[in-house]
Amino acid sequence: MLDKAFETLKTYDWGQDRKQLKPIDEAVVSSYGDAAARKDLEAKLAAVLTTDVTYDAKQFVCRQLMVIGKAASVPTLAGLLGDKEMSHMARYALERIEDAAAGKAMRDSLGGIGDELKVGVISSLGVRGEDDSVNTLKGLAGSGNAAVAKAAVAALGAIRSKAAATALASIKPTGDTKAAAADASLACAESLLKAGDKAGALATYKRLLTSDPSKQVKLAATRGMLACSK
Repeated sequence: MLDKAFETLKTYDWGQDRKQLKPIDEAVVSSYGDAAARKDLEAKLAAVLTTDVTYDAKQFVCRQLMVIGKAASVPTLAGLLGDKEMSHMARYALERIEDAAAGKAMRDSLGGIGDELKVGVISSLGVRGEDDSVNTLKGLAGSGNAAVAKAAVAALGAIRSKAAATALASIKPTGDTKAAAADASLACAESLLKAGDKAGALATYKRLLTSDPSKQVKLAATRGMLACSK
């Protein structure tokens, strides 16, 4: 049944009966706790992405790799990051692969993809929340492309670490990026405060108050400083 489902996958589109692929869904579920079976299934799914199957079939595979993908799938998924049709699904799968190789692959891809796709990959790096991405994002925060710069500071805010807060303190955002950087800094400060790093949070709040903040940011930073004193 599983082999037949993979055969169907070669020409699958969303107009076909989804039940034909059910054996693959079931295999993903039943492989839980069976490392050998899951590794074999992952390899079969990743291999599909290297063939000339339909867009819908590749989407289906990426969704499965969101669940069972490991480091072995990273090179294949990373190879799709520059594909306008498949980049978003590939990065969604890479977001969920716990191995650090997934984050590295996304960072490595940034130099070879256009700004439109780059924004999505940057956002996914934020979702992964790795400090290994901080320096890369710090550099991109100075991009001449406003969308890229804004995505980079937002991703630093999503990481919410001390390293991210330090990176945000070192950049000089302008325009819409300035508002995004303020929001990101507040997110980092809130996370630091929650983690018990009152000194780190306080430093961020003080910096925001000296950066000609908006009324909303000034209020949030003032409240944050009061929270740090408790």
